[in-house]
Amino acid sequence: MDLKDLYRDVIVDHNRSPRNFRQIEPPRREAEGLNPLCGDKLHVYLRVSDDRIEDAAFEGSGCAISVASASMMTEFLNGKTETEALDLFERIHEMLTGNESDMGDLASLGKLAALSGVRQYPTRVKCASLCWHTMKSALSGGDTVSTE
Repeated sequence: MDLKDLYRDVIVDHNRSPRNFRQIEPPRREAEGLNPLCGDKLHVYLRVSDDRIEDAAFEGSGCAISVASASMMTEFLNGKTETEALDLFERIHEMLTGNESDMGDLASLGKLAALSGVRQYPTRVKCASLCWHTMKSALSGGDTVSTE
């Protein structure tokens, strides 16, 4: 299976059956993310204890890429430290917006590597990265983020 097929299959699967699509009961950290251009609106919830993300979830509506990215992100974040989550944010951001030669080892990202296919559609990069910016905001205080 090539990366294009993986991209399509993973995006479709996570959009049709998003994982962790729910609220987390307080106490929690949370933030809202908006992509006015596409109409995506996500709310990310994190339960953090002793610097470790014990639970990650989201709610909202958006395009297939936005929902799939949030679903994959919440799966990947569970059990990570805050530092690991912020490092992952940087890797995903670089994968989506940086030079192709700087993408690093995509295999280490597991299914998240499928998001690299978004690079082929520059107008969709904001859709894929919205949840990641929202997660970063939730970790640092919870301000609303916007892609515009």
